[in-house]
Amino acid sequence: MNANSFYVAATNQHVGKTTSTLGLVSALKQRGINMGYCKPVGQRYLDLDNIRVDKDTLLFADLLGFKIEPALHSPVILGRGATTSYLDDPTKFDFRSEIMHAAQQLWQSHECVIFEGTGHPGVGSVVDLSNADVAKMVKAPVIMIVEGGIGSTIDRLNVSLAMFREQNIPMVGVIVNKVREDKLDKVRTYVGKKLAHMGLNLLGVLPYDESLAFPIISTISEAVSGSVVLNAHQIERKVEDIMPGSLIDSKRFIQAKNVLLVAGADRVGEALAKADLLIKVNNIPKFPIAGIVATGEGDIGEESMEFLKEHQIPLIRTHLDTYGSVMKISKIEVKINLNTPWKINRAIDLITTHIDLDQIMDVSGK
Repeated sequence: MNANSFYVAATNQHVGKTTSTLGLVSALKQRGINMGYCKPVGQRYLDLDNIRVDKDTLLFADLLGFKIEPALHSPVILGRGATTSYLDDPTKFDFRSEIMHAAQQLWQSHECVIFEGTGHPGVGSVVDLSNADVAKMVKAPVIMIVEGGIGSTIDRLNVSLAMFREQNIPMVGVIVNKVREDKLDKVRTYVGKKLAHMGLNLLGVLPYDESLAFPIISTISEAVSGSVVLNAHQIERKVEDIMPGSLIDSKRFIQAKNVLLVAGADRVGEALAKADLLIKVNNIPKFPIAGIVATGEGDIGEESMEFLKEHQIPLIRTHLDTYGSVMKISKIEVKINLNTPWKINRAIDLITTHIDLDQIMDVSGK
């Protein structure tokens, strides 16, 4: 195995792989290590100036200050039609050479390179690039991210490790993410005990942080297939709570911050009037409304529009009804990105506070 590389994998999607990788890269960088980053196989991509790169690459380019070179930082993108084209004729593709070229170039210019996996361990298997295939290819020991719990955590971990065991890929250890504060000690004790029996290191247990799950206005707009028609410069506002405009809970509203109100277009005026009254009566010092989603057809009164302009509240219009909008919003899978700097900072803080970096440093030989 290459002592100057790590491969960060996860038991499944949305357990915090990118967030953890971001924290690890930053924490190791803070210790004076010249860090490199690569997303060998990507699925979620952006087209930037005629180049195609995985979305996660943008985060690390900003953190580490490198100019994105797709051949180095995002060598393989499995876009639409890629898998069927590969199955039709694998000889037309040279994915492995592309990944190895990226790895070799990054090893030459960095002391340590972190390779970030994709999805669960089996993702990429259809083109012979499962997470285990790629980790073996770049000779990188694995840091596994798993969601918090005890029984379910170990069960899912054991299944996920099978592909890596099959290829004799060593494990640096396991990070347990998104653990309730009141369960931290219990999870650390029992998961740590089981991992020791399995010959694995528990690198750390990260508490669940609700702020990492907060969406921003632009994400809300995408989720409801809407458009921001007023105060679009505020689309990076975070949303910490969601309430139907017709049923504003007074007690909850008074205590809330960064509330998104969802109301039928013809009921927006009523919702704003009630919210404004609660704010004034209870002397709420900071305006708590982060945004408005106006659903369905109908016009919004001039007075309401002036109110929104005065308070710089972004307004989203969507053809969905209120119930449909709330359902779409509730299913949002929030990803960390450059528009959520508070999440980036919190991810770094969680890793530096809760992860045993010395164990990782020992493996890297640093």
